[in-house]
Amino acid sequence: MEQNSKIRNFCIIAHIDHGKSTLADRFLEIAGTGTKGKVSQQMLDSMDLEKERGITIKAKAVRLIYSAGGASYILNLIDTPGHVDFSYEVAKSLKGCEGAILLVDAAQGVEAQTVANFHLALEGDLKIIPVLNKIDLPSANVERCYRELFDIFGFKKEEILTVSAKNGTGVKQLLDKVIEEVPPPSGDSNKPTKAVLFDSAYDLYRGVILFVRIFDGKIEIGDRILLMHQRKEYRVEEIGIFCPEPVKKESLACGQVGYICCNIKNPNEIDVGDTVTLSSNPAKSPFEGYQEMSPMVFSGIFPSSSQDYVSLRAAIEKLNLSDSSFSYEPDSLGGLGYGFRCGFLGLLHMDIIQERLEREYNLDLIVTSPNVKYKIKRKGEEQIEEIESAHQFPDQQEVEQAYEPYVSATIMVPVDFIDPVCDLAKSKRGNFIKMDYLGKDRLNIIFEIPLSEIVIDFYDKIKSVTRGYGSFDYEFSGYKETDIVQLDILFNQKKVDAFSLLVHKDKAESKGRAVAERLKELIPRQMYEVKVQAAIGSKIIASTKVRAMKKNVTAKCYGGDVSRKRKLWEKQKKGKKKMKQLGSVSVPREAFLEVLKM
Repeated sequence: MEQNSKIRNFCIIAHIDHGKSTLADRFLEIAGTGTKGKVSQQMLDSMDLEKERGITIKAKAVRLIYSAGGASYILNLIDTPGHVDFSYEVAKSLKGCEGAILLVDAAQGVEAQTVANFHLALEGDLKIIPVLNKIDLPSANVERCYRELFDIFGFKKEEILTVSAKNGTGVKQLLDKVIEEVPPPSGDSNKPTKAVLFDSAYDLYRGVILFVRIFDGKIEIGDRILLMHQRKEYRVEEIGIFCPEPVKKESLACGQVGYICCNIKNPNEIDVGDTVTLSSNPAKSPFEGYQEMSPMVFSGIFPSSSQDYVSLRAAIEKLNLSDSSFSYEPDSLGGLGYGFRCGFLGLLHMDIIQERLEREYNLDLIVTSPNVKYKIKRKGEEQIEEIESAHQFPDQQEVEQAYEPYVSATIMVPVDFIDPVCDLAKSKRGNFIKMDYLGKDRLNIIFEIPLSEIVIDFYDKIKSVTRGYGSFDYEFSGYKETDIVQLDILFNQKKVDAFSLLVHKDKAESKGRAVAERLKELIPRQMYEVKVQAAIGSKIIASTKVRAMKKNVTAKCYGGDVSRKRKLWEKQKKGKKKMKQLGSVSVPREAFLEVLKM
């Protein structure tokens, strides 16, 4: 059995696009992990979606064997995401580690998610190793980054390592530093088994795969394990580690990270954050469970064909196992039929879930416009209701008070861009809270902003107005009273629920006009005229038309009296009127997606 003193459990944390996955690639190469010739860019980013977008979506664990000072060490590395929407993956990963590499882009400097991840690691009492990456770039400003790391976190210059993950400069020295500074895992192999279930995945043949970190005792094939929160027992059928491909083992010992399979077929039987022990000799008390992430953005997911509803339900249940941070419940909506009402941590998270459902489960989906969770109080009632979608919103006359969620938004920008950033925040109904200087040329500005104003495009606009130098992070701050109205979209006086939105009263008119004009461009011409309108209650606030397709019904008339043509025109006119009354407007899927992006 491997000794704990030769084990190091650590993760890489950083802002998005600061080089975490590339650094993990260099670690894999130096340790000689994986078959020669198979080491590729972003090796731990196994999804095509991750490689295409250049982002990490799921935290990945891998075991490295590394020799230093004449001894062989086992390094359990977890590569984490950097986008604010996936911060829950970072929080889960930190549970299984004793140390963290805090990676900072030498060209970009400290950014918002760098600060957020630092505090997560600090709360977990991890040993933090500060590292500057991309020092080979011409735009790298190492001295400025030294100052920022000292001013913001208190790291001294001699504590900070400099590396280039791209060409491998300083990476070996960083691994030596990990062995030197990250403490080995504590725990006693003779105590009752106690492990944390920090993640899970679903396999079609093996069922639910549990990713665990052993703190005390050990787990062997044939053991009967107990999930302490769920109070369920299972027999261990398979045990293994990640190298980075799964490698089967006979057991997992104290301090190790790996996976176990118990032939669990129902994904709902698993809680990420649960404590795993042996049913024959259970631990005295479980670990505290993870704090559940509250969904911030809500949207409906519907199959393009009603026949795919059962497939969609099965796909969402399986995907929810590998990403337990999104919630779902059955829903039905007008012409879209049956689907699911889902809650996500942000817009990128929603986009990723949709794309994974389409790619991994071969589904064709329609996703409704995203919105946040509002709270309302009806007239004459004391109880507060939660509203997650526009079609749950009551008539405006029934609403006494409405409340919307606010977030504390932390925006880090160079001093030169303070004016456009403040203008952008104010245009989003933001209230200035405070501003701190981070060194001489960077600012940390905090605004209180309605969540509904930032879920769509706020992050992109921050990047745009700061020429890519700004960064953004947020946390929920509470509910405040607001003036929310329901904006409906009508096609030929018929309301389409899928397009209904909840918006602030001050922005309803401009939003209604924008949506109506965009739909005018997206809806194909029909055999009859289509009137597109935006309305609040019975009041029409925007209106436009999609012209009818023209068919020359008099083409067959060669000469003769004009009355022959008039008869044909009148007949065509009556037919179009009847079609307009009875026909349904064909709205392409692209129209739903385009309005979603707005």
